[in-house]
Amino acid sequence: MAGIDDLLERMGALLAPMIESGDERRNFLSVYLRTTVAVKEALELSAPRGFEDPAWTERWDLAFANLYLEALTRWNEDGSAPGPWQVAFTGAANGSRVPPIRHLLVGMNAHINYDLPQALLEVITDQEFDDRELIARRARDHARIDQILAERVPEEARLLQASEPPGNRRFLDRTLTPLDRAGTERLLKDARAKVWRNAGAMSLARREGPAALKARLDELAGLSADRVAELREPGRVALRLSLRSFGVLLKGA
Repeated sequence: MAGIDDLLERMGALLAPMIESGDERRNFLSVYLRTTVAVKEALELSAPRGFEDPAWTERWDLAFANLYLEALTRWNEDGSAPGPWQVAFTGAANGSRVPPIRHLLVGMNAHINYDLPQALLEVITDQEFDDRELIARRARDHARIDQILAERVPEEARLLQASEPPGNRRFLDRTLTPLDRAGTERLLKDARAKVWRNAGAMSLARREGPAALKARLDELAGLSADRVAELREPGRVALRLSLRSFGVLLKGA
């Protein structure tokens, strides 16, 4: 499975200097790398533990990851990044002490809300978006990815908490932490529904032409950046997620 193996190698190469320097962005990339290993293992299984269309799922997973890795590489090279990644990476570099789980949630939010609709657009044609049966299959494979993420929650929660310095997580962060399996499943279900609606709206815009699609992408970038900024604010992260939800929604989507 050269595509996934190459992706994992690229992730590892970017992660190593982050770990060495204590870069806070390592919290998201570490989890992402381990989750990608789990996705690779699932791609080698037959249904129902695997995917209905493993070849498509792999193409989509690579397209999705590449958007994040391109943003990360761009930031490393010149300090700029698209949309919500500019907010996320700037926040991670400002030296403020926040629990690793916050860095993880910020990275997840930027990647899901901003990158995921774009990745779906990359691997689904406008004609395919009109095929309800096909889209239902794609959505089920999307849900399987979310299931893999939820299954990893207990181990990832343990690893994140073990990496925290004493006193790094406030009492309210401990009692309202959304990183449990049930909370993660609810969060991902909400985000998944909005991602598909946003992807559908962007498909309609793509049919109108590049300018219409760019306008929708700019709108998505702004909404996603605002949500990341909210999650970076001090206080009760889980409560804010429950009140405002994890996902964002394009106008009319």
